[in-house]
Amino acid sequence: MSTALSALTGTYTLDPSHTRIGFSARHAMITKVRGAFNEFTGSAQVDGDDPSRSSVEVKIATASIDTRNEQRDGHLRTGDFLEVEKYPEITFASTAVEQVSAEVFRVTGDLTIKDVTKPVTVDFEFQGAAKDPFGNERIGFEGSTTINRSDFGVTFNAALETGGMLVSEKINLEFEVSAIKSA
Repeated sequence: MSTALSALTGTYTLDPSHTRIGFSARHAMITKVRGAFNEFTGSAQVDGDDPSRSSVEVKIATASIDTRNEQRDGHLRTGDFLEVEKYPEITFASTAVEQVSAEVFRVTGDLTIKDVTKPVTVDFEFQGAAKDPFGNERIGFEGSTTINRSDFGVTFNAALETGGMLVSEKINLEFEVSAIKSA
């Protein structure tokens, strides 16, 4: 293992002001609606010598969903979709981390939405490490994966006159992560 990865070993906390947890879904089968969750916490234990001993945990406030349209966001918070009063968090806890190339780490874990837990895998590309102007050691990763929302009990839809459905079953989850070393 390279010395550079060894130097990354430690505990990290997600920096919400420099991290995006987003998603996209097809709308009316012709365009994508993009959004993000604006409130979340997360941490990672990174073992640069043995990435398989690394782990990640993330908690997302479902009410923080933001698609830049207040009416749509309100609907997404209802029982038709995320039911935020009953299910205030989406959680992810890694079960395995595997280095698949010099820059790519495959993170597998349990994603829980509306009390339904399913395994998901995300390939994260290492974007680099740097010391910021405030002396913080940072690391960056980007990754994405696709889930089927109905697998998690998010089943609302409406048929279109032209055929097809209003909202796609497939949801692309997008992660742009900046984390600060805390120990």
